[in-house]
Amino acid sequence: MTVQALPMVVPAPGLPTRVRIHEVGARDGLQNEKTTVPTEVKAEFVRRLADAGLGTIEATSFVHPKWVPQLADAEQLFPLVAGLPVDLPVLVPNERGLERALALGARRVAVFASATESFAKANLNRTVDEALSMFAPVVARAKAEGGHVRGYLSMCFGDPWEGAVPAHQVVRVCTALLDMGCDELSLGDTIGVATPGQVRELLAALDAQGVPADVLGVHFHDTYGQALANTLAALQQGVTTVDASAGGLGGCPYAKSATGNLATEDLVWMLRGLGIDTGVDLGRLVATSVWMADRLGRPSPSRTVRALSHQEQ
Repeated sequence: MTVQALPMVVPAPGLPTRVRIHEVGARDGLQNEKTTVPTEVKAEFVRRLADAGLGTIEATSFVHPKWVPQLADAEQLFPLVAGLPVDLPVLVPNERGLERALALGARRVAVFASATESFAKANLNRTVDEALSMFAPVVARAKAEGGHVRGYLSMCFGDPWEGAVPAHQVVRVCTALLDMGCDELSLGDTIGVATPGQVRELLAALDAQGVPADVLGVHFHDTYGQALANTLAALQQGVTTVDASAGGLGGCPYAKSATGNLATEDLVWMLRGLGIDTGVDLGRLVATSVWMADRLGRPSPSRTVRALSHQEQ
């Protein structure tokens, strides 16, 4: 699959020269699929994403199979992709999950916290502070093993039960995660309600509390079509890590209003037009998402995938 010499490259002032894409399609993208995706298909998906130039690919989750049946094959999947020359972080919900991941050689892990009490209860059956207490020994053990820890923070911009989420509430949990040893944080717009002004406000509030942009990533859902606008606002505030999902796969099983993640192809198209390097071969990435869409039995929701794959027909 080839890509024409578009979009035209027109850099904008105040933006980074390079963005690291944290690809979540193989984990967050597939976890909500009702039909079980075969382990070898998942492994091939990760291989193709790596071949497209993505250097960070979240591979799977070591959560109890009862909670996320789609990812029950973590022990079988991880060894199939562990030799790839890319970073392969995995989600670990607790100490048991961490033990399973470490046993397979995983050294990049992520924990999943909430900025709101309602989502903490729905997702973890704990209060926010109880969840943080549960994560503290997980982070400490992972760091003791020489690992890298990402802290996901859900509901940073809005909650389906609580409504708007004040910035100070998000800042409190962010600083707690950093204090316990997390190397980076991902700010999640879990139900896709954020707008650019709110993104700038939160990032400014974090900066005022000494949380630098270089430890932050952003994770936007496109429920209201705001994911790219919000990403651009984050880049203007100094963020250089953006979560995205190949083909726009994914949602959140504990937040029913959440639709798909920001599509990696749509992100790469925008960044390419701004002259921002990602290291991603867009043609190969589009081909990968078309391949996965065929296996899922439905077209990709990514506008860029649809536009470029249509050109090839």
